[in-house]
Amino acid sequence: MYQIYLSPPHMSGEEQRYIQQAFQTNWIAPVGPNIDRFEQEVALYVRAKGAVAVSSGTAAIHLALSLLEVKKGDRVFCSTLTFVASANPILYQGAEPVFIDSEPDTWNMSPRALERALKEAVQINQLPKAVIVVHLYGQSARMNEIMELCQKYKVPVIEDAAESLGSTYRGQYTGTFGDFGIYSFNGNKIITTSGGGMLVSNNEEALNKAKFLATQARDPAIHYEHSTMGYNYRMSNILAGIGLAQLNVLQKRIEARRAVFQRYYKRLSHINGVAFMPELRETITNRWLTALTIDCDKLNIKPKEIINVLKKNKIEARPVWKPLHLQSLFKGCLYYSHSEVEHIAETLFYTGVCLPSGSNLSVGEQTAVIKLLQTSMMTSSHSIV
Repeated sequence: MYQIYLSPPHMSGEEQRYIQQAFQTNWIAPVGPNIDRFEQEVALYVRAKGAVAVSSGTAAIHLALSLLEVKKGDRVFCSTLTFVASANPILYQGAEPVFIDSEPDTWNMSPRALERALKEAVQINQLPKAVIVVHLYGQSARMNEIMELCQKYKVPVIEDAAESLGSTYRGQYTGTFGDFGIYSFNGNKIITTSGGGMLVSNNEEALNKAKFLATQARDPAIHYEHSTMGYNYRMSNILAGIGLAQLNVLQKRIEARRAVFQRYYKRLSHINGVAFMPELRETITNRWLTALTIDCDKLNIKPKEIINVLKKNKIEARPVWKPLHLQSLFKGCLYYSHSEVEHIAETLFYTGVCLPSGSNLSVGEQTAVIKLLQTSMMTSSHSIV
C-alpha cells in the first residue's frame, strides 16, 4: 500500500503555464508580473485593499510586528494552540509572548481568557503591542468578541490565517478583521506556492512599507543606500505564478476538503467518545484539516495509539498542536487559561487527532482510513450510541 499523507500538495495542472511564461520572459527575480497579479488577486478575493507576497507566513507575521514597532521589552498576546511559527516572530523582535488559551466552540483564542489578560495588563500598565489571533485548522476564532476587546483597549490585531484562506466569519473572510492578516502557501496548505505567504491589510501605507522592508529596505538612490534594517522576504515571480494557478481552484479545494470532513463525520460521529472540531454558527470553515477528539475512557484507546495504527498502514495522522505555553522554548512565559479549572488547549492536545484531509484524497483512500479508525475505536462494548 502506498502512503496516504495528512495534507499533500494538490496541483491544478495549470502551474507549468505560468512558470514557463516566467522563464520565457526571464522574470526569474523576486519581481515581475506574476507577483503583482498574485497580490492583486488575493486582495480582491478576500476583499482587502492590498497584499504583499512574501517568502512565508512566518515572514508575513514578522513584517506585521515590525510595522507595529514591536520591540525588546514589549509584550505580544498570542493564541497558545498553534504552530510555533505564530510566536517565533515575537522572539525575533526581542519581545515577550503571552499565551492565551482556547475555548471549546472554535478551539481558538478564548475571549474570556483574553479579557482577563487585558484587564491585568492595564493594572500593571503593560498592555500588549499586538494580539496574534490564530484561525486553527481553518476554523475562525470568535472575531466579534475579540475585536471588541482589542478595540476597547486600543490593541492592534494580527490574524494568523495561515490555515484558513477562504474561511468566513459572518460573511467576512478570515484575515481581514484585524490591522493585518497573514496567509501561508506552504506545501501542505489548502493552496500552495511550494513555500510562501501573504500579508494583507486595508492600510495601504503600511503595505508599501512592508514591501520596502521585505526587499532589504533599499532607499531610493542610484547606488545601494540603506537607512533602515530590512529583510530578504519577497516571493519570487516563479512561485507567484504557481500561486495564480492555485488560486483559480481555491473554491474547488475548499469544497473537496469539506466533503472529506463530511465523509468522516458521517461514518464516525455516531461512535460514543468521538467528537469533531465544531463549526461555529455563521461561519464557513475551509476544513483544512479534519480534527477530532477521543474520549480515552469511553473508547479504551489513546490518540497516539490510533496514530500509530494508521502509521503502520502507511497513513499519516498527527496529534493536535502542542500548546506553545507547554513548549520548552517558551518556558516561563505568561499564560491565561480559559477558566481557573479549564485548560482547553491542553485537553485538545491530549485528546486530539488530525486525520488525512487532502483535497486529492480519493473516496477509496478515505474509506480505508475510516475502516482502520472504526476497527481501532470500537474496542469496547459501550462505544456505540
